[in-house]
Amino acid sequence: MSPPLPASDICEQARLSRDARFDGLFFTAVRTTGIYCRPVCPAPAPKATNVVYYPNAAAAEAAGFRPCLRCRPELSPADGHWHRGDDLVARALALIDQGALNEAPLADLAQRLHIGERQLRRLFVERLGAAPVGVHGTRRLLFAKQLLTETALPITEVALAAGFNSVRRFNAVFQDAYRMPPRDLREAPRESTGDALTLRLAYRPPYDLPAMLDFLRGRALAGIEVVDEVAYTRVIGTADAPGWLRVRAWPGKRGEPAPDALRLELHGCAPLRLQDTVQRVRRMFDLDADPHTIAMHLGHDARLAPLLRKRPGLRLPSGWDGSEIAVRAVIGQQVSVAAARTLTARLSKRFGTPLPEAFVAQGFAHLFPTPEALVDADFDGLGLIGSRIATIRGIAAALLDGRVDFDRARTLDDFVARWVALPGIGPWTAQYIALRALGHPDAFPAEDLVLQKTLPTGETRMTARALRAHAEAWRPWRGYAVFHLWREAAASVPAAPSIRPRGRSKRSPSP
Repeated sequence: MSPPLPASDICEQARLSRDARFDGLFFTAVRTTGIYCRPVCPAPAPKATNVVYYPNAAAAEAAGFRPCLRCRPELSPADGHWHRGDDLVARALALIDQGALNEAPLADLAQRLHIGERQLRRLFVERLGAAPVGVHGTRRLLFAKQLLTETALPITEVALAAGFNSVRRFNAVFQDAYRMPPRDLREAPRESTGDALTLRLAYRPPYDLPAMLDFLRGRALAGIEVVDEVAYTRVIGTADAPGWLRVRAWPGKRGEPAPDALRLELHGCAPLRLQDTVQRVRRMFDLDADPHTIAMHLGHDARLAPLLRKRPGLRLPSGWDGSEIAVRAVIGQQVSVAAARTLTARLSKRFGTPLPEAFVAQGFAHLFPTPEALVDADFDGLGLIGSRIATIRGIAAALLDGRVDFDRARTLDDFVARWVALPGIGPWTAQYIALRALGHPDAFPAEDLVLQKTLPTGETRMTARALRAHAEAWRPWRGYAVFHLWREAAASVPAAPSIRPRGRSKRSPSP
């Protein structure tokens, strides 16, 4: 269930003090102006008698309020409670973020979730204060508002990026919701920067970006990814329309603290792919988590409490593409991270689509191979053993015929059951794929040898059954406990151990 709106006296105190800890946890609507704001809005505080509090932007807009142009509600951090878990509303929100309602009706979304349309609508209204269609409408309009404010994209392309099929429809919906045409948000013309776009992606602090980059750097694929001390860069898109992106900390203005946000630079990203690209980056860098909520829950465990204090901003590092993560997981079975990286780089170089010369300057050479390219590929000479080759081909075939997928409508148990049905995929590997491909907060590889050795404080080792039983109290955030324990294990040895998934072996040691 969603946590209730904070008590009115707490909301009032947070609003008057502009307490950033409550940013995104509630919104302040003013009856006399018809505008809703973040609690950190720098505008003069209205009288308490004119204020109404709402748990999210969609609820405020459903009540007829429009977003503040000064504090920009589209930049508030997400409510981490709905962070991609198995709760039905969480799964529905993840699908809405992916554009499930851009063209399809609500009935289709309800069917994917195996629930009635009326029941889905009732759950949204009870827990979020707005119907699914209202949540969807608010999110795409706020995304359009950010594009209009931060980029020089033509309004036609903004409309496409926000999920509208026509600029006329976009103008009408925007005018009706915000009492102004889209062009009025651009007080002055913005200078075009070619195909480059820069967007601010907010998160709820603390956030350990160096730890995130360190994890990704150790697994970066030559020709596809470049990771240095301050930024992550990779090629994206398709063979017909390739592009690239860079993610780094958002720089603060001179004399001012940097905002709690990452800076996303996009090059060659088509408008129709823009929303999906932003959502992938948010998932990959785990920007929608609420570290306070997670720490409060996991901190009751005596073994995890000091780890949470040591690394309060540790997040789940996901991958860019699900099929890529699945292939990399199989190649990494029973070998070191460095060896897995070398083998995967060979595979991607041979079967990935070569990129134009213009990409070479950024360190890119090819895209990662698609399932179509791998299903009947000749792996001779790559250094992969026969069982790994068979598993990779099996994954490619299963993705193509729909036996497995990365559908956010699925629960963790359903996802894992489908993957372990494939030859060469055991529980460890399936749970690892759930961690890295879905960013699932509760994925838990209980067969992991390092977890079995690291959780106890003595010299003992827990069995998978005992570890799984102990971790029941960690739900629904077991994935965060995994990374805290892995990080602790890596820091306790001279050379950082590899985190490598295993196949069907029940012993499957990782780092």
